[in-house]
Amino acid sequence: MRICFVTNGSLSEHSTRLQERGTDIILCGFQAIGDVSYERELKGETNLFEDVAIFSKEMRGIVVGGCFTDVRGLRRKSVVVAEKGRILGVSDMVNRIDGGLFRAGAGIKIYETAVGKLGIIVAEDLYFPRVGETLSVCGADMAICIFEQFSDSIEPVLARAQAYFYGIPFLLCGYGYAFVADIGGKVRFSSPQNLSTLELSREQEYHLVETRQRGFFHKKRSGF
Repeated sequence: MRICFVTNGSLSEHSTRLQERGTDIILCGFQAIGDVSYERELKGETNLFEDVAIFSKEMRGIVVGGCFTDVRGLRRKSVVVAEKGRILGVSDMVNRIDGGLFRAGAGIKIYETAVGKLGIIVAEDLYFPRVGETLSVCGADMAICIFEQFSDSIEPVLARAQAYFYGIPFLLCGYGYAFVADIGGKVRFSSPQNLSTLELSREQEYHLVETRQRGFFHKKRSGF
């Protein structure tokens, strides 16, 4: 599948160039969509989600983009997923660190699409390995993390480690940087360009892992 990363600027700003590339999935950071008020969206005062859906229809593909959502004053970091003109859903960051500005949402989501099952990691949820593990156990073909802005080299390291442990590629897209780790934990792709493209094939590998553990005691019954 062909994946395009938008690490700077809005979707409308790059629309012509994106259509020329003919991509299956477009990943864009939080700068591409910006602030979304659910109340204003429902009233028809804004149409940011509708714009994403329309863009995915024009692209005949999938758009995954970060945004800051507001529900009656409760702000969250979120990721919207649209495919061929339809909003598949919105994922919220589920972990809040040290009482940060953005509230924690609920639920980790995997989206069924024409190119496979896309597991979504929102921003700092990358720091919590159970999120990536949950996506892998529940059958995601890849983990897509939309980040606000990378702090230092820790995020690529975490992506490589989790890709190796959980056996699914990890794709990171944030302001000014895009990164992909394959299931071997190796750097598959990295770029600081505003627009960059990657051809990525689906990788699936399974192994039988056995362990011994104390507990689960059952007393043997007699008389049978």
